[in-house]
Amino acid sequence: MKFPEKGMKKDEIMKVLDSYKGGDLDWRTGKVFGYIYDPGEAAREVLNEAYTKYLTENALDPLSYPSILRMENELVGMMADLLRGDSNVVGNFTSGGTESIMMAVLSARNRARELRPEIKEPEMIVPFTAHAAFYKAAQYLGVKVVTIPVKDETFVADVDAMRAAINENTILLVGSAPSYAHGVIDPIEDIAKLAQEKNLLCHVDGCVGGIHLSFQRLLGMEVPNFDLSVPGVTSLSVDLHKYGYSAKNASMILYKSKNVRRYQIFACAQWPGYTVVNPTASSSKTGGPVAAAWAMFHYMGIEGYKKVVSEVMTATKLLIDGINGIDGLKINGKPNMCMFSFHSTTDSFNVYKIADEMKIRGGWYIQPQFARGNSKSNIHISMSYMNVPMAAKMLDDLKETVESLRKEAPEPAGPDFAAMVQGMELDDQTLTAMLDMVGMTEETQPERMEPINKILESLPSDLTEFILKAYFNSISKAG
Repeated sequence: MKFPEKGMKKDEIMKVLDSYKGGDLDWRTGKVFGYIYDPGEAAREVLNEAYTKYLTENALDPLSYPSILRMENELVGMMADLLRGDSNVVGNFTSGGTESIMMAVLSARNRARELRPEIKEPEMIVPFTAHAAFYKAAQYLGVKVVTIPVKDETFVADVDAMRAAINENTILLVGSAPSYAHGVIDPIEDIAKLAQEKNLLCHVDGCVGGIHLSFQRLLGMEVPNFDLSVPGVTSLSVDLHKYGYSAKNASMILYKSKNVRRYQIFACAQWPGYTVVNPTASSSKTGGPVAAAWAMFHYMGIEGYKKVVSEVMTATKLLIDGINGIDGLKINGKPNMCMFSFHSTTDSFNVYKIADEMKIRGGWYIQPQFARGNSKSNIHISMSYMNVPMAAKMLDDLKETVESLRKEAPEPAGPDFAAMVQGMELDDQTLTAMLDMVGMTEETQPERMEPINKILESLPSDLTEFILKAYFNSISKAG
């Protein structure tokens, strides 16, 4: 692609963009159980208008655009209220859950540098079900991740193991509300109590659950305590663009005290340009997501969200009960909200084949997850408002798919890829050879992902990461 010499008309541009979208997941069908959280057409119109109203305004400088700061502060107030914080709660708008989590880890690291300078290799302790964003934050910020196991059957963090893992380098304890993989809430009260006892910070990853779980509580549903009301919790991340149904990219990092939040703020007056002050990782950024989130909360209100959450949870129960009733499938643990996963209890078929067949036969998108620790190969489902009308149809198609696969002859065991690659040099040639084995190249992807998922799952995680990084390095290029 060369830089165009002449401009194109608007209609022509839009026609090309529409053609580009031909291979994308069609979320409007309600068959995509992940990535997209759509509030419906009427609310979407509010989001679009509010977003574009602030598309050009730059949130970099709140003194030049005080309206953006006002909306951000009001959003912090609304989130603090929903998550049962007090008047001391402070927070900032971020680009997503990953940035929110990174800010919590950054604050913990910088605080330790000031108050505990003897720590040269800081560590944070997380359940092995904690989101990958913690590993990313650790890699960027030079903090070691210490993982602890989760309990069999329930998949909640083992607090005794967390206690045993604490040492002189520990700066942060982490719990999920809920964990993405299984949709279960860690014992936040116990983790926070342990953090208080050891004089450590405690972060709650409420990115996916903070808003939805709060409205479940307001509806009278049983929800374990996880929010800012829990003694010992010092920070909490919550996404607004997931179950707040706002426009991407919208998340928030909240702190119980500005005495902790101050460690995330960056300022630079050493260069000859304008003085830079960044509360979060981003500098220049559109005010669109802030305005859209503000507009969405005011459009929906508590009653609107309660209606949405009630309908979503009814559909979730339908799916969970229905999947548990399918011979050969079982829900992992006891999910606390509308995110859950299931695994196969039979050798007749694996769940990766289910995901392929559901997509090919019916256009359904459900997310495969690798077997790790005591979590078997499974399929993840994120139920949202747009999926509610399709829940019953999805369950029917899943039953039909499982019955069809059950009638097929069992496949012979494949090669031991982990053994095959032992001793091999990890280079581009090896990567190309492995991708060729499953028909995956820089230009094409196979229709069925089961063979690839089985290979990647069977390899050591560091080798899987090498392959994935190399592959994405190969497909991200000049078009």
